[in-house]
Amino acid sequence: MSRFLGKVLLPGAESSVPVARAFARSLLEVHGYAGDVLAVLLVVSELVGNSVQHSDSGRVPDGRLWVTFERAGSVLHVTVADCGAETSVPEVRRHVADESQHGRGLALVDEFSDKWGVEKIVAGRAVWADLELKWSA
Repeated sequence: MSRFLGKVLLPGAESSVPVARAFARSLLEVHGYAGDVLAVLLVVSELVGNSVQHSDSGRVPDGRLWVTFERAGSVLHVTVADCGAETSVPEVRRHVADESQHGRGLALVDEFSDKWGVEKIVAGRAVWADLELKWSA
């Protein structure tokens, strides 16, 4: 059984990435997580950044995305829901040029989360990641 920890509605803009990270950090603290937060913050950053860059939430005026946090036992479940995009599907790029500044986000999510996936939702799509954490409470 999962426990809802929090949800934030953000504009589909790059400025939402640090806001989502700060929200994640405060939620973890409030809910008793005292461990290393770097992996969580990295995953949140990449999921929100990808949503802004590759979905209609980041392309249309007043586009929005939702970041939701749930806990099931020791697993933190992070979901970023957006308006989706007809032209892109979230996937790990296996071959990225060394000089490229893009294309590594989901590879990092894949590396730092225990599992992740994409689901079609009524409003568009949801990309989620599960991270096994050592909770103190």
